[in-house]
Amino acid sequence: MPQAPAVNPITNLLPLIFIFIIFYFLLIRPQKSKEKEHKKMLQELDKNDEVVTSSGIHGTIVNIKEKTITLRIDDNVKIEVEKNSIAYKKKEPIENK
Repeated sequence: MPQAPAVNPITNLLPLIFIFIIFYFLLIRPQKSKEKEHKKMLQELDKNDEVVTSSGIHGTIVNIKEKTITLRIDDNVKIEVEKNSIAYKKKEPIENK
């Protein structure tokens, strides 16, 4: 009975390496860039910016501390939330000229 030729072990790893490369470019890399953009947005927040929290609360920034932000969500209603819970900043309204 003839013996089968020996298969190089690296050839067996090529599909796994290929899958890892696909995961890196489709999942890991975009997530890191999203995190970087979110961190930059948090650093650029200022008073009177209108924001939305990750739980869907809309409010205006009244005070910014190191780790927390105070939001005014209605007349005489203020809440303090973690900075990381700010999902995004609302866009400024475009005025017609």
